Amino acid sequence: MSVDALFRPFTIKNLTLPNRIVMAPMTRSFSPGGVPTSDVAAYYRRRAEGGVGLIVTEGTVVERPAARNDAAVPVFHGEALPQWKTVVDEVHAVGGLIAPQIWHVGAARGQGADWQPLGKVDSPSGLVAPEKLKYEAMTDEDIADTIAAFGRSARAARELGFDAVEIHGAHGYLIDQFFWSGTNAREDRWGGATISDRARFGAEVVRAVREGIGEDIPLILRLSQWKSQDYTVKNAHDPAELEAWLTPLSEAGVDVFHCSQRRFWEPEFEGSDLNFAGWTKKVTGKPTITVGSVGLNSEFFGAFRGESSEAASLDNLVERLEREEFDLVAVGRALITDPNWPNKIRDGETVGGYDRASLMTLV
Repeated sequence: MSVDALFRPFTIKNLTLPNRIVMAPMTRSFSPGGVPTSDVAAYYRRRAEGGVGLIVTEGTVVERPAARNDAAVPVFHGEALPQWKTVVDEVHAVGGLIAPQIWHVGAARGQGADWQPLGKVDSPSGLVAPEKLKYEAMTDEDIADTIAAFGRSARAARELGFDAVEIHGAHGYLIDQFFWSGTNAREDRWGGATISDRARFGAEVVRAVREGIGEDIPLILRLSQWKSQDYTVKNAHDPAELEAWLTPLSEAGVDVFHCSQRRFWEPEFEGSDLNFAGWTKKVTGKPTITVGSVGLNSEFFGAFRGESSEAASLDNLVERLEREEFDLVAVGRALITDPNWPNKIRDGETVGGYDRASLMTLV
């Protein structure tokens, strides 16, 4: 079927994307000491040249001692900022648009056998999973400094000329650890029995980022139901809980929700074929990005096991986009292997799948 729906412009706030294709944030670990190299800048430039409507960078961490869990994950403060300016300039030079994803891993550790955090691990309750206590709970001072760190990174993004900013609030990392009852057992204002109570930390991060970037730059929040600790868990079990979770985040300043699923075509709740992005759009009225195995025949967890994937039909995706179930589509692994994937789709050329060898270098 026609893929025209993927190539219609989309406007949010002061930003008009030339098409509906977003490069999903994907950790690459090619930034030694946390500083992105010229190879990283060229990697993103190639995706802009390849037709991506909006690039969202790999997760890049805020200024907290234990915000990352891999020494080659980039940071978004200090000496890394001039190099991020190079990334922005390279992407803009070929007409591309780019947003950093700002991130804190929280109690999610273990990337790299030799990696040790540079300070106290931040965690809502010290839990790495339900009933698995490993660290100390964050103090009010820790929480305030973390929120301020997100704000500082947001201001830096504006000053560097990024076109939008995404907050990583998904996949069992710090913000999601506050959302999830399995890792947030706090009894103060940062916890609570309901998902709307536990959304308070995320909402305060959103407010700090909004203040940092101003009102004109789009603010994206990435969310997921699944966690790296448990692929089947849900923060919201029905549409009412979803609305209770997302309303305070929307009111705090989110412009676009980036809704991460393992497989985009799966319905989120019984009784409707709407996916996570579809339900999020329905209950918030805000634009959404769908993501999850787009253009491939297997989900991304196979990639962690060293598996490749073959190309798959886009018909179902395009049908959902045409009926406005969601507004934008994030593509992950297919863009790791082929930076020209969007232009090839537009021009009717044959595209490949995902080649695991691509992980070993910045293609």
